[in-house]
Amino acid sequence: MNELCTSPGGQRGGIVRASLAAALLLLSTLHAGHVAAQSLNCGGGFFGVGDSKLAVLQRCGEPMFRQAVCIQRPQMAWAPSYHPGMPPQQVLVQQCVPMEEWTYHRGQGNFMGIARFHNDTLESARDGARAP
Repeated sequence: MNELCTSPGGQRGGIVRASLAAALLLLSTLHAGHVAAQSLNCGGGFFGVGDSKLAVLQRCGEPMFRQAVCIQRPQMAWAPSYHPGMPPQQVLVQQCVPMEEWTYHRGQGNFMGIARFHNDTLESARDGARAP
């Protein structure tokens, strides 16, 4: 058993797992902080992450454009080991998460408002290009 733990393959596997875990933690931390500060301003009200499509639609009206998008998100998965008799390894993979983006024109010279929904809930909001 000690030979497996100290072999180059065993050390490399541990380093890879630790690196993947650190990368996942960093991505989740950055994503959580980025989303928390986002909001959509229209109709005199602010909408933030977690608000419903219905609430946004009632206050902001119909968007000028709706688009289905596929957002890549990291996810941990199990992969078989390349070494016979060894347990499966955790790997970080990208998964497509279907979402919908609504684009609002907020007036000439203003930035477009882009709201992204996941499962009928506002997942993020951001400014787009400046409207002509």
